[in-house]
Amino acid sequence: MSYYVYILANRYKTIYTGVTNDIARRIGEHKSGLVPGFTKKYDINKLVYLEETEDVRAAIAREKQIKGWLRTKKIALIESVNPNWKDLAEEF
Repeated sequence: MSYYVYILANRYKTIYTGVTNDIARRIGEHKSGLVPGFTKKYDINKLVYLEETEDVRAAIAREKQIKGWLRTKKIALIESVNPNWKDLAEEF
């Protein structure tokens, strides 16, 4: 089974980091506003960064690591693979 660490953004580049074992379902939930809280309140639903691993513990640790970073480091991570902040969810 695969696990995914992902970063979502809105048009103002407010970002959210999460982890899931079903990225298509989870992004669909975010895009549909089915996830209450921060992402729904700020309309954060564009997938801008994604990592995949087979190890659930590694995914959770990576999510916590990224969440602990300063915003500038998170932005550098996103822009290292997605400089135009394209919605990667369009691929699936």
